[in-house]
Amino acid sequence: MAESRELRELPTPALLVDRRRLARNLEGMARRAREAGIALRPHLKTAKCATIASLATEGFDGRITVSTPMEAAYFADHGHRDITYAVVVTPDKVARLGAIQRKTGARATLLTDDPALIPELDRAAGQAESKFRVLVEIDSGEHRTGLPSDAPDLIEAGRRLARASNLQLEGVLTHGGHAYACSSVDEIVQVAEQERLAVVQAAQRLSAAGFPCRTVSAGSTPTAVHARSFERLTEIRPGVYMFYDLAQLGLGVCTAEDMALSVLASVIGHQERHGRLIVDAGGLALSKDTSANRLLPGAGYGWVADLETQARIADLRVAVADQEHGYVEGGIPYAELPVGSRVRIFPNHACMTAAAHENYWVVDGNEVVERWSRIGGW
Repeated sequence: MAESRELRELPTPALLVDRRRLARNLEGMARRAREAGIALRPHLKTAKCATIASLATEGFDGRITVSTPMEAAYFADHGHRDITYAVVVTPDKVARLGAIQRKTGARATLLTDDPALIPELDRAAGQAESKFRVLVEIDSGEHRTGLPSDAPDLIEAGRRLARASNLQLEGVLTHGGHAYACSSVDEIVQVAEQERLAVVQAAQRLSAAGFPCRTVSAGSTPTAVHARSFERLTEIRPGVYMFYDLAQLGLGVCTAEDMALSVLASVIGHQERHGRLIVDAGGLALSKDTSANRLLPGAGYGWVADLETQARIADLRVAVADQEHGYVEGGIPYAELPVGSRVRIFPNHACMTAAAHENYWVVDGNEVVERWSRIGGW
């Protein structure tokens, strides 16, 4: 939706996207995939926005990743036909995903890590009059969901999928989420290789047992940025690279000038006797994710930056977040930030922050040029 407003005219708190930074981030990852000769399947759980999905898949075949059935339905309605639902699926969700396929003609690829559940998933797909491709999730070190690449259950999953009437083995998928626990780029490089080797080994084991794997999928923004090799992968699935955030900055994945998402907030009070300033962006506008503080001590709930230059103001951060109040601490220049003035806040975790807002206000320089809707829910 076209807009033409000044930043100072927006109601606060408001979710801002810097159009130029977003475009630069998208092109950087697209170039990374093209140079590696692999597909880019961006994870849209971060943006949850059809406009951004279109920009992120430009020059590729439109394949995407989602984390909820709501996202699958939304992006299928907006023309995406190759959708990986990258959360291990349970039978109760199969009917809904089948309905999405029938309505839109999209193909939803499911994820499993439990051979014992495959017959039940197959029955649910039959009842839904739907057929699905299935990826077996591999645990490459995060220990969230997934099978170890050397687990006997991996081959059993291949056997059970081969016997299924409504499910077809598509390949293997992993998420190197443990990269977020790293403390250096060198450590991320090691995790990226661990991630790659785990999923490639799993694919080789299945293929040797007679179960070909067309898809060998790895993901996470830190590993996609810092991997030294993508050999034998067919696709990568980064997500937060679109916006980046303080957590990615702390990991050495981006620079401060790459952070494309911020929250516009108004100064609503001075408390000089307590050494703080109050803004109208609290936990609901910023989230209470504090992940960046591990590598950026004192990040609080977000860095406070100048409205126009986007440069951090002194060492200001939102140190405390109530529901609708943010308490800013640091070397506060009270005279330069009177009540009613506005600031930008760069959050710890862009995905969590964006989830609280209904739309993005797209900014070019200091002018609001568009408003893009986004979705929420499950």
